[in-house]
Amino acid sequence: MLTLSLMVGLGLTVLVTSFLSGLFGMAGGMMLMGLLLILLPVPSAMLLHGVTQFASNGWRAWLWRRHVVWPVILRFALGGSGAGLLFALVGAIPDRAVSLLILGLTPFLALAVPARWALDARKPLHGLLGGFLCMGVQLVAGISGPLLDVFFIRGAMSRQSVVATKAAIQSVGHLVKIAYFAPLVAGAADGTVESAAILMSVAMALLGTNLSRRVLDRMSDAQFRLWSRYLVMGTAGVYLGQGLFLLAAH
Repeated sequence: MLTLSLMVGLGLTVLVTSFLSGLFGMAGGMMLMGLLLILLPVPSAMLLHGVTQFASNGWRAWLWRRHVVWPVILRFALGGSGAGLLFALVGAIPDRAVSLLILGLTPFLALAVPARWALDARKPLHGLLGGFLCMGVQLVAGISGPLLDVFFIRGAMSRQSVVATKAAIQSVGHLVKIAYFAPLVAGAADGTVESAAILMSVAMALLGTNLSRRVLDRMSDAQFRLWSRYLVMGTAGVYLGQGLFLLAAH
């Protein structure tokens, strides 16, 4: 059972991370996941993270719905379906340390590509490739946010379109996560998620998303892309550090 102080800390964390995700469409979910894994068993942490992030991303996509680029979502979904089928057939799961290293290196390698070859989610083949790679990394490493970001960070889409489209893509992924982990949590003897924690997290996620909308309106596209790049590199650096630590511990 979560104490009052932990509930307050969780609520503030969800508020801040949802604001960060609402502003840049990235990074907040990873920070929240780290805290939940400390506080809760893995299935419960995954479920609460999925519910919170689905609420945050879903509400963000709704707020910016007129900016959602639906063809991009369709291409990512098609590419992701291909990766899902391939993994279902092969069933191979690489070492976790290697997966984290790949996830951490990918943004650096992608941003090192010359501008004329830059990945762009609006391009049909790039969108299909993005869906395939992101779903593959999601199945291998558990999270694909930094990889998803590189398909938007150097494109010419407006900041509103980037945030809205990524939110719609991520909402689908979190919905799948909820469907997978909910039965596991329901069947666990000590892994239940308190209703109060779920309701509070959803409320804070919606509040943080609403607050971020005002700031995003005042930010320029150039500022958005600059700070997004810093966040992508910082997030990728965390994954690299985790991967190297796991390799050293073997």
